[in-house]
Amino acid sequence: MVKTILLLISFVLFPIVIIEGYKRWSWVQKVGTVVLAYAVGIIIALTGIAPTAQEAGGELFHSVRSIIMSIAVPLAIPLMLFNCDFKLWTKALPKTIWSLVGGISAVLIAVISGYFIFRSHGIPQFDKVAAMMTGIYTGGTMNFNALGAALDVDETTMAIVLAFEMVLTTPYIFFILAGGYKVFRKVLPYADPEITSTKKIKIKARDTEIATADIENYRGMFERNNFLGMLKGVGLSVVFLVLGAGLALLLTGKLNELVIILTITTLSIIASFFKPVRELPKTFEAGMFFILIFSVIVASLFDIHSVNGGSLWIGLFVGYIIIVACVLHLLFCKLVKVDGDLFCVSQIALLCSPPFVPPVVGAMKNKKVLISGIVIGLVGYAIGTYLGVIIAWILP
Repeated sequence: MVKTILLLISFVLFPIVIIEGYKRWSWVQKVGTVVLAYAVGIIIALTGIAPTAQEAGGELFHSVRSIIMSIAVPLAIPLMLFNCDFKLWTKALPKTIWSLVGGISAVLIAVISGYFIFRSHGIPQFDKVAAMMTGIYTGGTMNFNALGAALDVDETTMAIVLAFEMVLTTPYIFFILAGGYKVFRKVLPYADPEITSTKKIKIKARDTEIATADIENYRGMFERNNFLGMLKGVGLSVVFLVLGAGLALLLTGKLNELVIILTITTLSIIASFFKPVRELPKTFEAGMFFILIFSVIVASLFDIHSVNGGSLWIGLFVGYIIIVACVLHLLFCKLVKVDGDLFCVSQIALLCSPPFVPPVVGAMKNKKVLISGIVIGLVGYAIGTYLGVIIAWILP
């Protein structure tokens, strides 16, 4: 029983340690908090320290873990969207719009074509896996987790997909950070001054924390004013969760997670247009905290024995999406003359989410594409869940 309680507490403590590490060490910032959370969860899984349902305290452990998983993402979604000033999209430049359209189209083509190529290989819940991959590659982990919950995807399947996604996507991130962006600068040599100019984009830092270079800024979270404002955001998230649950009960007679997630996402986007909500401090970071908790837990479900011939097809499917989406997006950007740096931040924003944009911008030493990358990522956050649901509905 003591081991069970300590392990449950560790699901909260590890994200705190990761956040503290992010504040102190540059290597943690470069690796990324979400990547580290998954790594911690996989280590827990590989060590086998989690009790089985048959062991003492095992039933309690699995029940509490499921409860935490079921509420972490619904609470995170509003918190991560509150600070997003979606009016920035109306100020974005034409090439940014083209890059966004090309990137999302490339992901959709890759997912749908990959589904028909790999669907005969017995991948469990394959239509839902395709939906989750659509979500994660148009907005990041938040959308993946939201779709997994909304579509009632098996926890083991989610863990396997996430494991392969992390193994295959992380090297691509490191490639760009280590100088791979220079390759794309040669393929896309068009240095469009309109794209690299920030004069046409006027953003007041106080209007949104997302507009700053440091998206995940955990410093000062527990200062009195910031903490109280953050608690207001958490309270509003709880209200949205209750409203989503109530609507689900009204429409379906049960806690339908699809209705809950879509309701929460829609209410959060609407709320973000109100300045008092948008200016609530540290809500994005609070949302990331819940995502890190979820990430540690879901990665801890990974079963190395489940990686067999059948599950390896999931890895091939994920790899196919990355390669095809990248190539198609690159060709599209070449056609419409999007420059290499904008392509790089677009790729990272869509495949990895906005928090990964600033490190890439820093590596490229070109902060002029920062806003474009963040805007693309925010739009991906906003529409990724909807796109995933549509994919799940239309695939046979």
